[in-house]
Parts: sequence; C-alpha cells; structure tokens
Amino acid sequence: MDKEKIIRLLLISGIVLIIDQITKIIILKYLFLHQEIPVIPGLFNIVSVRNPGGAFGFLANHSSLVRALVFFVVSGFAVIAVIYFYWSTPKDLKWLSSAFAMILGGAAGNLVDRIRFGEVVDFLDFYLEYFNYHWPAFNVADSAITIGMAIFLWHVVFGKIPD
Repeated sequence: MDKEKIIRLLLISGIVLIIDQITKIIILKYLFLHQEIPVIPGLFNIVSVRNPGGAFGFLANHSSLVRALVFFVVSGFAVIAVIYFYWSTPKDLKWLSSAFAMILGGAAGNLVDRIRFGEVVDFLDFYLEYFNYHWPAFNVADSAITIGMAIFLWHVVFGKIPD
C-alpha cells in the first residue's frame, strides 16, 4: 500500500468530515429548526433545516424504513466505488485522488447525520430574490461532494482519466 495515498485519503476525507460535523453542531446548538439568519439579503442566509431525503429531497416523502434501506445500500456501494477509484488513480493525479477523498468525506458526513438523526442537517441557503429563484439548502458535506465530482468530471471531459 502506498503510504502517501493513505495519508491523503485520511487527511482530506477526515478534514471534510470534521468541518462538516462541527458546522452542523454549531447550527444545531444556536439555531432553532427553520430559523434563518440573513447574511447577504436577497442572496444568502444561514438556516436550520432537515432533509429526510437525498439530493433535492429525493425520497423525502417515503417511509423512514425505505429511505434508510435505499440510502444505506447506495452509500455502501458509493463508498466501495469511491475507494476503488481512489486506489486505481495513479499517484501523479493528485487532484483526481483528492477529489475522490472529498467525495468520501462528504458522503461520510451525511451518513453520520442519517445514523444520528435519520435525516441530514442543511444550513447554507442561496437564492436570488430578484428572480424568485431558490436553491435547496445544503451543507459542507454536499459542497465537498459537488467539488469532488466537478474535479472528476473535469478529468473525464478533458481526457485526464487513465485507461
């Protein structure tokens, strides 16, 4: 096993997980459910919301048993796939392996929420009041997954993925 790759995986995914959980603890401690704090009026609020579903509320209206089964099975396969891709990534593609570590850390952060609360704590709320547009609230874990996927897709689009 490559010691440098193990350290990168643990460091990046660990930092994502820790920052995600610390920010969620702060939100849970200082905000009531559905409370919002305007940061940039017309653009950005800090809110306290819960998402029992997946991205964009996927499966939010299904029973907690269905959600738990789907999310734990999907999370398990995703973790296995991300770890496989991470280990398959050549050592010189540090951005790509870092992207997989970010995805893993983000997935772990949201999985911790699902185990603790049965739902995910979200708090970053972006919207364009003038255009009456509102993006679903999200969190640090979601951001890490999105950034990691963007880096991965960049590598795919520009042919930086090894055969």
